[in-house]
Amino acid sequence: MWQQRLISLAARPRGFHLISDEIVAALSELRTCRIGLLHLWLRHTSASLSINENADPAVRRDFERFFNRLVPQEAPGYEHNDEGPDDLPAHFKASLLGCQLSLPVADGRLALGAWQGIYLGEHCDQAGVRQVLATLHGEAI
Repeated sequence: MWQQRLISLAARPRGFHLISDEIVAALSELRTCRIGLLHLWLRHTSASLSINENADPAVRRDFERFFNRLVPQEAPGYEHNDEGPDDLPAHFKASLLGCQLSLPVADGRLALGAWQGIYLGEHCDQAGVRQVLATLHGEAI
């Protein structure tokens, strides 16, 4: 079985956002997959995808603080600022974290650990809708 769908995620403020439920809700075919892989590809260069803590929202806030210290906005020497002072720092953060995930599927659900969730890292101050291309490959139940 192969399925592919473009998922639009609503615009969000800058920060890290748990999107696991949105991804699963957009993929009804997931329930029919006994074993497989779900590949997620974020079609943007100023946001990111990652897997991390799904229970305590403080982790997502700490992620934002950490990456803002690691890649400060308006640091001297940045040349690229076509879309504002957050533009190049957003590209740096996206490159550090990445834009794709491959997730195991087992018995009709994502086979994530008990405390794992999918994060969208929104690295721009004024971002719009984000698109994720989801490709599911596996064996049907």
